[in-house]
Order: sequence, then C-alpha cells, then structure tokens
Amino acid sequence: MQFFDKENPIGVFDSGIGGLTVVKRLNQCMPNENIVYFGDTARVPYGNKSNTTVIEYATEDAQFLLQKNVKIIVVACNTASSVALNHLQEKFEIPIIGMIEPGARRALEVSKSGKIGVIGTYATINNKAYSKKIKELDSNVQVFEKACPLFVPLAEEGLIKHPATKLIAEEYLSGLKEAGIDTLILGCTHYPILAETISEIMGEGVTLVDSGEAASREVRKYLEGRGLKNDSNSIGGNKFYVSDIQTKFEEIAELFLGKKLDFFDKVDLEELFRK
Repeated sequence: MQFFDKENPIGVFDSGIGGLTVVKRLNQCMPNENIVYFGDTARVPYGNKSNTTVIEYATEDAQFLLQKNVKIIVVACNTASSVALNHLQEKFEIPIIGMIEPGARRALEVSKSGKIGVIGTYATINNKAYSKKIKELDSNVQVFEKACPLFVPLAEEGLIKHPATKLIAEEYLSGLKEAGIDTLILGCTHYPILAETISEIMGEGVTLVDSGEAASREVRKYLEGRGLKNDSNSIGGNKFYVSDIQTKFEEIAELFLGKKLDFFDKVDLEELFRK
C-alpha cells in the first residue's frame, strides 16, 4: 500500500489552523519529512458539535489526507482526538496518532510531584480527555483541569504579550498555581502561542507540556521503528489545504507556523465529501 513508502508525506488535520503549531513541531523534529495539512476552517470549531458530527467530520478529514497518499495521520485537534480517534483507528489501516495520549505520557515523564494541570477548551476539559488518560496510565497522580476559552481568540489575534492577555491568564491560572502543580499540559494547539506568558505566570517550577511536541516525538519513534522515516538529505516541503480561507488567514497561519506558507489552497467540501 502506498502509505508504507517512506517518501510519502505525513498527514495532519485539525478543525482549524491551531494544528499548525503541531506542523511546526513536526518540522523541527523531522525536517526532512514532507507534510500535508488540512484545516477544516469552514466547520470550525468542532468543540461545540455532537460526538457523531465530530466523528463524521474527522473521518472526512482523514479521507482527504488519504487521497494525498500520506503514510501516517496526526489528529492535531484535541476534540477530534478525544472523540474520534478510536473510530478512525478502527476504520483505516493507516497509523493514526492523536494529541491526548502523547501529551499525557509526556506529563507523567516530567512530573516529580504527581500534581499535573491541564488547560484546554471547554470541550476538552468537559470530556476529561486528559485526566482520564493520565489516570489510566498512573492512578496515583492528581490532575487539575481548567478551561481557558479566551486563549484561542487571543492567540489568533496575535495578542501574545498584550496586558489583557496577561490579566486573563492570571485569572485562569490562579487556581492551578494554588494547587501546587509542577507540570501543565497545553491541551489546545493554540496555546503554545501563549506559552511565554503562561510560563511567566506559572513560574520556573512548572514545566509546560506541548502536546504537539509530544505527538511529534511519537510520530518520529513510530516511523523510525518501521523504517518509514524519510532519509532524504533535503528539507521537506509543506502543503496546506483549508475548507475556507478566512480573514487574515495567511497572517494567523504564519504566526502559528513560525514561517511563511510554502503552498496553500482551498478545498471544496461539497465536491470532496458529498459525491
């Protein structure tokens, strides 16, 4: 099958453009790999949709990437990871990695006190996706969760060091500081954009865990273990597809990715998924 070719790209999908922070981590972790990204910007956010709808959308996203002959798929969406990952793994033969388990494992590796915090959107926190997985891996740890919904628009507006961002972050994070956590999972792909502010408020004794970075390490380990890592000497290329080109798309995307987009195109969802 085509996805077992090491030259084929890594596929990544998200409900929007937050997953570009995961692409950035993949680029850093495996610079020789080619990446195809699909952001379902026409139907974002997934967090306020029913589980049935999230599974339907995630399945379509994966099918689009399979058309691009990817060798592995990364679900760079915490909602889709918590709701649809098992369905996707059962439906498709291709390896599929989500955000939740890699982030949970990494947090357990770095935590010394066994007190772990998780921040995310309302959907991720209400689903208790991270706390369930952490407890499943180690029942002795304590998990403290907090929804931080305003972090998403602040990140997309590029208000990284704005005083309002710091004030909101202080309000959100005060309870986690009081709990005495030593590890904090950034349970939304937007949040690494605000990592400097979050780290400043939490203090030097708290390690931030970027789930995108943890997932990138897992992807590399998987590909190396199966002889699928691209061993080319050239730097890989990125191709980005979205279901809608929103206002300031390029500006926001480049902020999240950390560089200019190599290639991007709009996908017609009706044409792709409603045949």
